Amino acid sequence: MSELLVYIDGEFVPESQAKISVFDHGFLYGDGVFEGIRAYNGKIFRFWEHIDRLYDSAKTINLDIPIKKEEFAKIIVETLKRNNLKDAYIRPIVTRGVGDLGLDPRKCKKPTIIVITKPWEKLYGSLYERGLKAVTVTVRRNPVDSLPPNIKSLNYLNNILGKIEANVKGGDEAIFLDVHGYVSEGSGDNIFIVKKGVVITPPAVNSLPGITRQVVIELLQKLKIPFKEINIGLYDLYTADEVFVTGTAAEIAPVVMIDGRIISDGKPGKITRLLMEEFKKLTETEGVPIYE
Repeated sequence: MSELLVYIDGEFVPESQAKISVFDHGFLYGDGVFEGIRAYNGKIFRFWEHIDRLYDSAKTINLDIPIKKEEFAKIIVETLKRNNLKDAYIRPIVTRGVGDLGLDPRKCKKPTIIVITKPWEKLYGSLYERGLKAVTVTVRRNPVDSLPPNIKSLNYLNNILGKIEANVKGGDEAIFLDVHGYVSEGSGDNIFIVKKGVVITPPAVNSLPGITRQVVIELLQKLKIPFKEINIGLYDLYTADEVFVTGTAAEIAPVVMIDGRIISDGKPGKITRLLMEEFKKLTETEGVPIYE
């Protein structure tokens, strides 16, 4: 089987030869931004929303992406075509570029642009049917006045520390609290609860404003299911009728246990399952075609 090709600064190279400089500030300091995008059956789901968020993240860290959104989109499509992929995970990356060993981004003269594409299977496998076991972690989510979590930057150490703790505790996913003790998000996804027929999620202030999160909100409006964005705490998690997480990689995944507490009857809930079905329908019909 031939190697997949990776796009790096104008060239398509086999993944075993895909390299960047050790002086790239994305490697040295996590100075850069990225996106995670999904393609389903030859269509890229919520493509332009992801492109917009990539450029918004870059603008927030004062990183000027040297090509327009339309050109970046064409590069992503071309990478998928060259790899003959229809169902894929797509990882566009923009780093600050090559500089010196100092922190000053002005020493980086040109950003590095990378696009990685991979065939994709379900992140949680059979757990979509059984449900995830989640654990809250002692690592707090970065405060918004320190490193805003709503920037999708290459600096993911906060997330990784939480994931390490979840692994040690035997959890499938980590749940972060913010510095005030409110529920923030998972290590790579947003969190929703259901209580007495109302779906609730924390405001996207102490968390990444997920694209899949927004899709779920739209589905709730379409299905006329009551919805609130309010702060929630551990009590709300433990006593919820249903809990689920959302993300590009995770899609919609039910959570049936948190910190050893069984959520309701310990099975994926009715509203969660309905949303999973509706989301699947969307991915089968929506999207920007790769092959035309």
